Amino acid sequence: MSLALSPVHEPLRIEDAVNEVCPWSGKPIAADSLTLYNGAVVGFCNPECRDKFAAAISGFEAALQARRVSSAGLFQ
Repeated sequence: MSLALSPVHEPLRIEDAVNEVCPWSGKPIAADSLTLYNGAVVGFCNPECRDKFAAAISGFEAALQARRVSSAGLFQ
């Protein structure tokens, strides 16, 4: 039996961020508050803002998926 290993990811780097200020607060981004979104590094001023973004994105994605299913006449 072989075990599949999860890919090793390089840490996100603040210099790779597409923004310099937090989209929620307008404050400078911090190295401990980065996330990857659609293949781009996005920075936030603190982990709470980063997590708020992740929650918002999850909500939007769920709503979009529900709309696609409804438009297609399918049920989830």
